[in-house]
Amino acid sequence: MSDRPVSEMTFEEAMAELEQVVGQLERGDVALDDSIKLYERGAELKKRCETKLKEAEEKVAAITLDGEGNPAGLTPVEGL
Repeated sequence: MSDRPVSEMTFEEAMAELEQVVGQLERGDVALDDSIKLYERGAELKKRCETKLKEAEEKVAAITLDGEGNPAGLTPVEGL
């Protein structure tokens, strides 16, 4: 488990650490107090991943084309 603040992690870093946390918890070879700490860290990591995904979704845009099929601009994707 990293000592790095979750709020400073990229999506990829948070996801990688979350996978490690889940693996440790699934193995069940961690003491109860450590399991609680891991669970809390995992919850923070999950939230960070969700936040970063939401940010990415908000940046997604559809390319609009003019009458000749050439790119004319960007519009937000509906439903995200």
